[in-house]
Amino acid sequence: MATLILSRRDLEFVLYQCLQVEQLCERERYREHSRETFDAAIDGAAKMAQELFAPHNKKSDQTEPHFDGEHVTIIPEVKTALDAYNAAGFPAASQDFALNGMQLPYVVEKALSAYFTAANVGTASYPFLSVSNANTILKYGTPKQRQQYAEPLLSGRFFGTMCLSEPQAGSSLADIQTRADYAADVDAYRLTGNKMWISAGEHEMAENIVHLVLAKIPGEDGKLIPGVAGISLFIVPKFLLDDAGNPALRNDVALAGLNHKMGHRGTVNCLLNFGEGKFTPHGKAGAVGYLVGKPHHGLGYMFHMMNEARIGVGLGAVALGYTGYLHALDYARTRLQGRERAQRDPQSPQIPLVQHADVRRMLLAQKAYVEGGLGLILYCSYLVDQQRTHLEDAERQRASQLLDFLTPIAKSWPSQWCLAANDLAIQVHGGYGYTRDFNVEQFYRDNRLNAIHEGTHGIHALDLLGRKVVLQEGALFKCFAHEVAQVVASSSQVPSVAAYAAQLAAMLLRLQKVTQYLYGLGDLNLTLANASVYLEAFGHVVVAWIWLRQAEVAQANLAAANQADEAFYRGKLQACQYFYQWELPKVNPQLDLLERADSTALAMQDEWF
Repeated sequence: MATLILSRRDLEFVLYQCLQVEQLCERERYREHSRETFDAAIDGAAKMAQELFAPHNKKSDQTEPHFDGEHVTIIPEVKTALDAYNAAGFPAASQDFALNGMQLPYVVEKALSAYFTAANVGTASYPFLSVSNANTILKYGTPKQRQQYAEPLLSGRFFGTMCLSEPQAGSSLADIQTRADYAADVDAYRLTGNKMWISAGEHEMAENIVHLVLAKIPGEDGKLIPGVAGISLFIVPKFLLDDAGNPALRNDVALAGLNHKMGHRGTVNCLLNFGEGKFTPHGKAGAVGYLVGKPHHGLGYMFHMMNEARIGVGLGAVALGYTGYLHALDYARTRLQGRERAQRDPQSPQIPLVQHADVRRMLLAQKAYVEGGLGLILYCSYLVDQQRTHLEDAERQRASQLLDFLTPIAKSWPSQWCLAANDLAIQVHGGYGYTRDFNVEQFYRDNRLNAIHEGTHGIHALDLLGRKVVLQEGALFKCFAHEVAQVVASSSQVPSVAAYAAQLAAMLLRLQKVTQYLYGLGDLNLTLANASVYLEAFGHVVVAWIWLRQAEVAQANLAAANQADEAFYRGKLQACQYFYQWELPKVNPQLDLLERADSTALAMQDEWF
């Protein structure tokens, strides 16, 4: 059934025609699966998203979580949806059968997630954070921690958070002040400090909330070590567990207040105090926390969770942009307004908005952004499966390099350009788009967060230009360039897209030369001064590569297509043409700017503002 949440046809095109994910079923891990089981899982997710998540999306946005000083109140529809989500086993969709999981490929799990995020990002945030939390514990925790915390997280009994930022530190994790002191009486640590921007940090929709907290273990002199040294990772549950593994004593974690956000209003977002003494488990103040892995390795462990979350952020941006596009397309097809320019009779019938050229331009731009973004995110998700399950070491390494290289782009490009799609969706609706009567204004507000959380746009720009492109003597960049070259070579043999292949090859070559130039400056501050422009330019090159592959596949299937499929494939080819005609050329002036090593912003003085 067609919905305004996502395009099932496009999802299947990327999964089965571009990525050919059915081939994963030949591997031992996925041998019990087939396209039929993948489709059944997608059917279930689409149905649940439509029936239980989408109906309360607007209500949860307009009725934010409320804190009365003791309890956080959330509209009941959220718990109803999450209970059904958990009962269906979706939190463990990609987990082992031994963990009561479905053992689906990671890329299929992300396809399921896209439906829930597009339908209701506020409600979907709760389990998605929990799964990232559980995966971190599964990777770095002890067998007991996995049993006591990861397994209940994956079953939906517990929910989880990630606690990094602090009011005074923000993205600068080296400056966190939350302290963890070993306490012999509990054979664990007691944490004191504050954490800010904690999504899903307090509610009563689960038996327990498992906080993964970054805190510093003090040095021998009792003082916190400056910088990232000493940062460790701790499991800090809302309720401590009894001997049977059930929630018992309330831990010393207290809600200090709720943050009131522009979007994502259905997800409670908190300032949490650890160890303020409101609750005193075992008779002493201090939130009891259990060390995960080794001391002083917490930042690396948390980045495992963050890197997974970054693909999720990119997916969320795509999903919100995609549903906004479908809403705008539906509105443009049904809203009658104006007449053809040549029609001067005021009594003649009005035409749908979609027949106006400028509206088609805005819709085509949205299509290019969101379908390109979906292709990018699912490709990166497929790399996770390659990294985990490919039989050959060389292929696993290649997937790992590509994934590491593309992660800042997978997070940041959709966060910028699928937000631009939401902006255009509002414009297509005209004045109505600016009202709360239509959903597109909420999609924009919800999507605006994605350029900020899990690393801002600027931080990922510094990561790409300042680290990824030169890492391992440029090995990651070379690996990506090789993948592009393969698509360019095959597409060059297809007359309808050969010109695009040549255009992409030339743009990548220029990007490589500009990168070499920037690193030849000998001044890292100057090199990185315009890193955000570099990230944006690189992102467009990456998505142009995604579009070229999609156009090649569409062209190959066009001749044998039925009427509906022919329209779909021609839409793909037209969107690819738009991206190469309108979007990829934007990279040239950006590279011009980078080649000038412009220092305008770098030289600007505070007092001049």
